[in-house]
Amino acid sequence: MVDEPSPSPSVELLWWRGCPSWEQALERLRAAMEAVGLDPAAVVVHEVETDEDADAERFVGSPTIRIEGRDIQAPAETATGLTCRVYRLRDGRISAIPDPADIRDALRQGIERSSR
Repeated sequence: MVDEPSPSPSVELLWWRGCPSWEQALERLRAAMEAVGLDPAAVVVHEVETDEDADAERFVGSPTIRIEGRDIQAPAETATGLTCRVYRLRDGRISAIPDPADIRDALRQGIERSSR
């Protein structure tokens, strides 16, 4: 009997051209994916170009990372639009990109959800 590979969670990064930190966020996301045993090339990278796209995607700012459709750090404010996003790091500081530990934890949770 051949073991089937466990399903990988869907991983996406949504970004807006006016955001200078999306590429660094993508690098951090791919590194975290590799660290938890996922293929870094599997991330779906999607540019959000218009306010209408932002509304349709429930895009709350760039960069946004979703695992299995869930924002890795759901914002209290849910207004959509073409804007840069702010994250709170685990040590309390503010950052333009999410904490690497938050990304890894979200990926691990996504792996668990996708294997059910």
